[in-house]
Amino acid sequence: MSLDDIVAIDVHTHVHGSVHTSGRAPSQRLEAMQEYFGSDTAAADVHAMAAYYRERHMIAVAFTVDTYTVSGDDPVPSNEEIAELAAQHSDAVIPFASVDPGRGRAGVKMLHRLVTEHGMRGLKLHPNAQEFFPDDHSAYPLYESAQELGIPVLFHTGHTGVGAGERGGGRIRLKYSNPMAVDDVAVDFPDLAIVLAHPSFPWQDEALSVARHKPLVHIDLSGWSPKYFPPSLVQHANSILQDKVLFGSDFPLITPDRWLADFDLLDIKPDVRPKILKGNAARLLGLG
Repeated sequence: MSLDDIVAIDVHTHVHGSVHTSGRAPSQRLEAMQEYFGSDTAAADVHAMAAYYRERHMIAVAFTVDTYTVSGDDPVPSNEEIAELAAQHSDAVIPFASVDPGRGRAGVKMLHRLVTEHGMRGLKLHPNAQEFFPDDHSAYPLYESAQELGIPVLFHTGHTGVGAGERGGGRIRLKYSNPMAVDDVAVDFPDLAIVLAHPSFPWQDEALSVARHKPLVHIDLSGWSPKYFPPSLVQHANSILQDKVLFGSDFPLITPDRWLADFDLLDIKPDVRPKILKGNAARLLGLG
């Protein structure tokens, strides 16, 4: 499919399944997250995801989450598997790398290899799951590498469904995901494209402020049904941030079908709607 045939670009999807673990039952954490989101969508590997998005004339930005220094385990699926399978489905899937900042210099080398040898197009970070503050200078070499490679960095911000409802929140601490911590990153790396993922409850105004103030900071709308968006977010998306707001679902926990059905009910200007669904992401990702 050409970009003209694409109706939407979903900048936020997770690959929870692997071709090597196909048929296995979901993990307890994934089951808890499915319950939290009210989702009955099965975890999909990249093959299944590509078929799903291709059928809808959409493109998905897909990634895993690397929490090696917290969990002691490499991510499943691996970055390399996602990249390899995405290359087979380049019309429907764009792969982002996930590198735990706690890996230090090894993580910087890992990111460089994933981008230059495996074709990764961005970097996904999850401060809550990776247990770091975005403005911690120990993560700066990773941002420097991303800036040099010319790839965007997508930060989880705000509340998270990871660990929600589990005993002690599954040891996930919400303090790491205040979007104001990304403001320093935008100052210190002025040529780095940044995406603040999700409506950033309970720090929505902070996210809007950072995106308004810093030219290369964007906001994706994943992880929430649009019917729950706060009025301030809708107002900014319809006006001053109309070129910096991106469609994202959080597939498979929220499907694009569910998200788009609710988005259709929002009072979004006709000339803004295609920017959010496709145009802004196409420009950010250098498509077409």
